[in-house]
Amino acid sequence: MTTPPSPSRIDTSQAHPARVYDWLLGGKDNYPVDEAVGEKLPPEVRIGALQNRAFMNRAVAYLASAGVDQFLDIGTGIPTEPNLHQIVQGIAPSAKIVYTDHDPIVLRHAEALLVSSPEGRTDYVQADVRDPGAILDHARTVLDFDRPIALSLIALMHFVADEHDPYGIVATLASALPSGSHLVLSHAASDIFPEIAEQATEQYARSGMTLALRSRKEVARFLEGMELVEPGLVTAPEWFRGEPAPEPEPSGMYAVVAQVS
Repeated sequence: MTTPPSPSRIDTSQAHPARVYDWLLGGKDNYPVDEAVGEKLPPEVRIGALQNRAFMNRAVAYLASAGVDQFLDIGTGIPTEPNLHQIVQGIAPSAKIVYTDHDPIVLRHAEALLVSSPEGRTDYVQADVRDPGAILDHARTVLDFDRPIALSLIALMHFVADEHDPYGIVATLASALPSGSHLVLSHAASDIFPEIAEQATEQYARSGMTLALRSRKEVARFLEGMELVEPGLVTAPEWFRGEPAPEPEPSGMYAVVAQVS
């Protein structure tokens, strides 16, 4: 287990996406300013957050069962059980996981993320996805870049505006991964429920946060040159492997697992 660095000061006067997401999931690690944003969002946004979390659980369990035992999770968010390492190490006890987030409140809870199985390892770095080089530099101190790695970008890239080159960020991260690696991606949609998407975007903007929702075609651009794992790019409740999928419920969240090299 790695000891995390000292947390930076947490600004409780400004809402933050990680804390709003925690509120949407029913968590307690948020502040009134975050709750105020969450309460003004359409109820479908909370449903989408829960669907997104369930997709993450299924996707990483699938990859761990398929033999992937190294995970780089960027945009980790506030710990919510089961955490990614708990799912993965429950299947592959020797798995290694590197968590990354830039919100100081996530760092404050990093000890919960660092409780690894005895055979495996978890690590945490405070970093911004907009600086992929720094993330990769740290990941190389923990993960073996000569073996497959799963890159997890769960409900993250819709907080990266086009001006920050989201496609270039994902391409940089994916191109650094060894052969046989995978991308696990979920992204809020702009084109499934357009009115709800517009309301959510406006609410985040009023609270000083960027929400860059994208269409299915725009999300597919993240996957160029990759081989999609069945069932491909679908909504979060539609993504199932190795078991009959239930009747899908409406969702404004796209989800996909793809082999990147």
